Amino acid sequence: MRDYYGVGGNCPEVKCPAGSFPYVIKSGDTLYKLAITYETTVEAIIKINPGINPNNLQIGQRICIPGKTPQKCPMGTFAYTIKQGDTIYNLDKKYNTTVEAILMVNPGINPDNLQIGQIICIPGETPQKCPMGTFAYTIKQGDTIYKLAKAYNTTVEAILMVNPGINPDNLQIGQVICIPSEKPAPDCDGTYYVVRPGDTLYSIAHKYGISLAELMAANPGVDPYNLMVGQLICIPEKEDSCICPGGTVHTVVMGETLATILLRYNISVMDLMAGNAGVDLYNLKPGQKLCILPHEERGCPCPMGTESYTIIADDVKPGMPVVMVIAEKVNSTVANIMMINSNLSPGDFIVGKQICVPSMC
Repeated sequence: MRDYYGVGGNCPEVKCPAGSFPYVIKSGDTLYKLAITYETTVEAIIKINPGINPNNLQIGQRICIPGKTPQKCPMGTFAYTIKQGDTIYNLDKKYNTTVEAILMVNPGINPDNLQIGQIICIPGETPQKCPMGTFAYTIKQGDTIYKLAKAYNTTVEAILMVNPGINPDNLQIGQVICIPSEKPAPDCDGTYYVVRPGDTLYSIAHKYGISLAELMAANPGVDPYNLMVGQLICIPEKEDSCICPGGTVHTVVMGETLATILLRYNISVMDLMAGNAGVDLYNLKPGQKLCILPHEERGCPCPMGTESYTIIADDVKPGMPVVMVIAEKVNSTVANIMMINSNLSPGDFIVGKQICVPSMC
C-alpha cells in the first residue's frame, strides 16, 4: 500500500476512480477539513482511499477526493460552488460584479442552467467575511474611504475600525472591505459614537453623562448584549440650559483640541475650566460636551518655570494669531502658552500686553 500512497518522489501518481480527483496532503490538512473544503464527507474520502490512516496523514501523501476536479480560476477571481437558488443574476449583485464579467471568466457556461455543486469563477478577491452589522463592498474606480463613509452614512473612523490593516491612501480596485451597517444609520438627534473594543452601553452612557435608559431610547433596536466594534451609537443631546447655564454648549468633533477651541471662542483656559470642572482639557473626545462661558480676565501671576514677556509689534503677523507667533518664537505650543496664561483669551494677546512664557534659561 505504501507504493500507492507513499510520500517519496519516486511514488507513482494516484490513479483515482471516476468521480474523484487526486490531492496532495499539505501541512495542517485533516480529512475533516478536506471534506468541508470539497463538500464531501470523511466517510466518502476513506471509502475511496483503502488503507489510509486518517489520524496520520503525511505531508506529500497523495489521496483521492470524491467530486469533480476543482476548477482553477484565473488571477483576480475566486472559485464559487453553486447552491440551491443561485443564478448568475443574483451572484452579480451579491459579489459586486456584473453578469457580463462572470460570463467572460466562465466561457461555455450556460447561465440559464446552473447545476447545484457546479464550480464557477467570480471576478474579485475571495469574499471577506464581514462582522455582523457590516457588509462586504468591492472597491471601484474613484472610491475613497471618505466617499464611502458619505455614501453609506457612516464615518471614516468606523470603516477603518472594522478593516484593521487597511491602507486608506492605497485602495485597490477589486479590493473587498467591510462597510459598517447594512442600512443607513437611523436619524440621531445628537452625535454618533463609534463602538470600540470593550465598550458596553453602560460604559458609553457613563462616558457621556447620560442614563442608560436615555441611551437605549435613542438607539431602538440595538442589542445591548451584542455591540459590534465599529457600530454607530447615537448619543442624545442634553438640554443646554441644564448643563451650561449662561453659556454655550459645544460638542467636540474629531480633530479638535484645547487650542482650537480656545481660538474659536476667544476664551481663556480659566474660562473653560470654570464651565467644565473636572474635565481633562488635554484629553478631549469626539462627542464630548463643553460649556463655553463668556471670557473675563481672572488675574494670574506667572507660575514657576515661566517668565514675564511683553508683546511687541514684531509679534503681529498677517493672518496668524499672535499667540501662535509667540508659541513658535519661544519654541512652545499654543496650548502650552494658553495654559500658562490661563486667565487670557487669544484675543487678549495684543501689543504691549504682558504675558508669561516658558523660562528661556
